[in-house]
Amino acid sequence: MRKKNAQDLVARTRNFALASLRLCAGLPKSTEVGLVRRQLVRAATSVGANYRAARRAKSRRDFIAKLSIVEEEADECIYWLELLQEMTETGQAQLRALQSEADQLVAIVVASKKTARKKGL
Repeated sequence: MRKKNAQDLVARTRNFALASLRLCAGLPKSTEVGLVRRQLVRAATSVGANYRAARRAKSRRDFIAKLSIVEEEADECIYWLELLQEMTETGQAQLRALQSEADQLVAIVVASKKTARKKGL
């Protein structure tokens, strides 16, 4: 991955985490929503943290393994966002925007893994 694209992805994953945190702060305070909120916060913040770890990978294999974690966490975010969309009326536009961003992040990471495998990064 070129350096500029990698820096862009660092910013995107950080912004995704921040937007998720902001959404969660405005959600209703019910027990059920709270359970999903905690899971979303954990997964959304993990996306960026694990991407940063991938950038410091010790080998191609390590890079791909760490990107796999990023992919899993971003996909998990999609699940939690889908649940929140059905559980609450709050922040529907934000939820859809975050789902779209999570979908895009998954696609980018999948493409990056394929490229890393082909090029022998």
